[in-house]
Amino acid sequence: MDRHTIDLHWSHSRFEIQEVKSSIGLRKDGESMKTVILIAVIVLADAAGDILITRGMKQVGEVSTINPRVLLSIAHKVLMNKSFLSGILFFAVTFFSFLTVLSWADLSLVFPATSLVYVVSTLGAKFILKETVTFQRWAGILLVCLGVALVSLP
Repeated sequence: MDRHTIDLHWSHSRFEIQEVKSSIGLRKDGESMKTVILIAVIVLADAAGDILITRGMKQVGEVSTINPRVLLSIAHKVLMNKSFLSGILFFAVTFFSFLTVLSWADLSLVFPATSLVYVVSTLGAKFILKETVTFQRWAGILLVCLGVALVSLP
């Protein structure tokens, strides 16, 4: 779909057609809803990818050597780990969803909104991976939310 409106005006003894972007980079309410849904998919898929990759690497164990033979063994374990491979799949969904939404919406709208992944990933770390999240981290998450709200205002 075209995300521009058409402006007709008289110039130099002839009509000219000029494309003019709408104020938020979206033309129709349907496109706004598609954008919101796809941003939600991006945020959830990215957070799921982060959580699954972390779980997979914790299952594989610490990488603390540069010995090529040991690194090959670790790489084999990583590539056979279902959590790791699922995380890669979610990252692919994130990437292609991001490309899709950028085809009709402005980066200045999409990118700040997708930063909500920090919030969702931290919640996943707390409740799925059972990590300890300090007060300072929660305060940072609050600041991220406030920043997204400010950037999203018309």
